[in-house]
Amino acid sequence: MGLDDAAAAVRDGEAVVYPTETVYGLGADATDADAVERVFDLKGRSRDKPLSLGVPSVDAALDHTRPTPRAERFMRRFLPGPVTVVVERRETLPDALTAGRERVGVRVPDHETALALLERTPPLTATSANRSGSPSVTRITDLDPELRERVAVVVDGGETPGTESTVVDPGRGVVHRRGAMADDIEAWLDEHADNA
Repeated sequence: MGLDDAAAAVRDGEAVVYPTETVYGLGADATDADAVERVFDLKGRSRDKPLSLGVPSVDAALDHTRPTPRAERFMRRFLPGPVTVVVERRETLPDALTAGRERVGVRVPDHETALALLERTPPLTATSANRSGSPSVTRITDLDPELRERVAVVVDGGETPGTESTVVDPGRGVVHRRGAMADDIEAWLDEHADNA
């Protein structure tokens, strides 16, 4: 099944699996608390661990977040890309997504299929398509059979690189998890340390 099927499933409150430039993601409507809860159930993930927000562009992210000027400059420099940018969220996002926190991780994947899906859907949950504690999935054949059975659509984009995104809070100048492009990101943070 293709992108239109996946987009229709998301609009119906279902979860789908989609490729990114890091690993396969598990996506559902990130603005719908019930759909977000479904993702937690599918992953077997603790409700106190927030999920990230997947959008097709920085401008789309601004509809749901309030980055500082420095954070927005960072987003425009590094997104799309294998980076999760932590910024303040707007009220459009349910507490379920952020585990009640005021901040959310934003992903704009640098992947043609992922972006094409995100252009057709509301913002998606951006979390790896695996059971919590299991390895991330880089090939559809590695999907957990139960998870595969319970999602509405699996979009096959071939093998993904497998490198995790770097998680960064540019407003506070903090790298929470080193991953792809970490050296470039840290260099940018150092270079822009004085202009918050």
